[in-house]
Amino acid sequence: MTEKPISWDLPDPFILPLVAKEADIDGLDHTNNAVYVRWCEQAGWAHSIALGLSLDDYRRLDRAMAIRRGQYDYLLPTFRDECLLLGTWLTPGDSAANMRRQFQLVRESDSSTVLRASWDLVCIELSSGRARRLPPEFSAIYLTAMKRPITTSF
Repeated sequence: MTEKPISWDLPDPFILPLVAKEADIDGLDHTNNAVYVRWCEQAGWAHSIALGLSLDDYRRLDRAMAIRRGQYDYLLPTFRDECLLLGTWLTPGDSAANMRRQFQLVRESDSSTVLRASWDLVCIELSSGRARRLPPEFSAIYLTAMKRPITTSF
């Protein structure tokens, strides 16, 4: 349990609890940066599924939210057996076919933010790979879940 409250970047994150395992640790004895990328993908899918859109829905609708750009700011190292909380939010993008997914990874023991990341997402048609407008099912779920950013940068 955290002693001091977590200062989340945005309210009401979807939270994926994580523990850094031996396989996540690299030659420098801390969590490998590529592991954070994998964890963000896991959190993004878990959040999408919790909202009601799975990979099967993406295939059925011939649409997907694809990462157009990813940014990762590695702030502090994490180590084997550390308990972590990965919060994620959807925020508005710059067009009707885009949105942003933001992440904040927090170490439970001291509530320190160890990573901030964001993805610029674009809706694509799976069969062609071309950008498309969000289908009504995506809009109904994803747009409703969006948080308004407090600040445009981190």
